[in-house]
Amino acid sequence: MTVTVRDATEADAGLLHSLALVTFGLACPPGTPQESIDEFVASQLSEERFDHYLAEGDRQLLLVENDGLAVGYSMLVYRQSEDPDVLACLTVAPSAELSKVYVVLGQHGTGAGDALVRASVEAARTRGYGSIWLGVNEDNLRANRFYEKQGFRVVGNKTFLLGGRYENDFVRELLMPAQHPA
Repeated sequence: MTVTVRDATEADAGLLHSLALVTFGLACPPGTPQESIDEFVASQLSEERFDHYLAEGDRQLLLVENDGLAVGYSMLVYRQSEDPDVLACLTVAPSAELSKVYVVLGQHGTGAGDALVRASVEAARTRGYGSIWLGVNEDNLRANRFYEKQGFRVVGNKTFLLGGRYENDFVRELLMPAQHPA
């Protein structure tokens, strides 16, 4: 298996939406109604929304491929969070947000997720960010173990509105490795 990561392009909006359809629910807390998942994907992860995200200068979307087949994506947001809970707990600025990290279920454990997170961290580091942060549902044990293994530590909490209900997320932050002159 050959795992590669590349920047998504405007031509990938439909592919990103297709990946969101099968991956977003994996990040939701147990018992989340399917209609809430479907509503979020339709409003925030539609092909049209991905067209918009790809055109924004302060976002970067990456696709991870395994043997040439797209199996996941990430979205980086290169602007300061407006969430006061996030701002209160981050320890280093500037901090990029790792807004989305999703890999299809059959690809967990293949190295695709590891490669996607490493590429996302490197993309933020090369843009000069001192840290990278993400929100992950407190009840998503698999994701929390994965992010802990990647070096993201819990620095606080925030809420996430899903289907008219506020969910509790950990805010996890990864400090960028020191850059040494060549």
